[in-house]
Amino acid sequence: MQRMRRRDMLALASGVGGAGLGLGAIPLLAQTPAATKPLDRNGGPYVPTPWPVVDRMIRTGTIGAQDLVMDLGCGDGRLVIAAAKRHGARGYGVDIDAELVRLANDTAAREGVGHLVRFEERNIFDTEVREATVLTLYLLPWMMMKLRPRFLSDLRPGTRIVAHDYHFEDWRAASEFTFDVPEKVAITGISTTTVYLFLVPARVEGRWAVEAPGAPAFDRGELVLRKTLNDFEGMLALGGRTPRRLDATSLKGLDLRFALPVEGPGGRAGRAIVRARVEGDRMEGTVESTLAATTRFSASRLN
Repeated sequence: MQRMRRRDMLALASGVGGAGLGLGAIPLLAQTPAATKPLDRNGGPYVPTPWPVVDRMIRTGTIGAQDLVMDLGCGDGRLVIAAAKRHGARGYGVDIDAELVRLANDTAAREGVGHLVRFEERNIFDTEVREATVLTLYLLPWMMMKLRPRFLSDLRPGTRIVAHDYHFEDWRAASEFTFDVPEKVAITGISTTTVYLFLVPARVEGRWAVEAPGAPAFDRGELVLRKTLNDFEGMLALGGRTPRRLDATSLKGLDLRFALPVEGPGGRAGRAIVRARVEGDRMEGTVESTLAATTRFSASRLN
C-alpha cells in the first residue's frame, strides 16, 4: 500500500460510518451538505468514507443480524446504518461532532432503522467497547495505536475489527484487501485503498491439561503457553519426559494451530499438527499425526 504524506493523512480523519447497501441504498447521504462539509476535528477534518469502501468493510466484517457493530468516529453514520438496513445488525456510533451525530440519527430514523442503531456525541477514547462484536475504524495512525491496548484487553476474543487505510503497526492483520477508489483522488491525490481485518485473539496463556486419546506421545500431557502479539509459543510436557517445543504456531481469533515432533512405538519419529478452537477455558479440535489416524484433541485450563 502506498503511504500518504502527512498533509494527506490529515485530510483523512476518523469518519467511517456507513454502509454497504450495494452502494446505493442511502444515496442521499453522500450528497448531504452536512456530510461533505469539512469540519475541524482532533484527528483532522471529516471526510465521508466512499461507498465502495463502506461496502467492502461490511463484507470484510461478515456482518450479520447477530452482530453489534460499533463505529468509532462514525461521521454521518453511513456504515452503521447500512449494516442495519442490509443485514439487520444492531449498531452504535460515536463522534465528537454534534452536527454529524444529529445527521446520523435523523438518517437512521428516515431509513427505518432507528430501532436498531443509535449515535452519540462522545470522544472515541472514552467509549466503552466491550459489547461490540464488530468494530469499524477510519482513524489516523496515532489514534489506532492509542486504542490498540484497550482493544486487546477489553474486546472479547474473536471480535472482528475492520479498519480502513490505517492499521495497528506490528499487530498482523488476519486479511487485507487493496483496491482502487477513484473518489479518493480529490482528497489524497491517490486512489489506493486498503481494508484490514483484525481478529481479537483468544487468551491462551497459562497451563492447559491435554487429552488426545490415541495420539502418539500426546495423551494426558500438559501445555504451557505464552501469548505474543500475533501468535503464541509454548511447550508440551509429558510425564517425566523432556518438554517438546511447539512450532508452526498460529492464533487467528479463536482458532489455534501448532505442530511438534512426536515419537511412536519403537522410537519411530513423526510429526503432529493440532487444530483447535478456544472457547474460554476449553479447547476442542483434532490431532493429525504421521504416525496414527486423526483423533480428537481437547484441553482445559489449569491456571
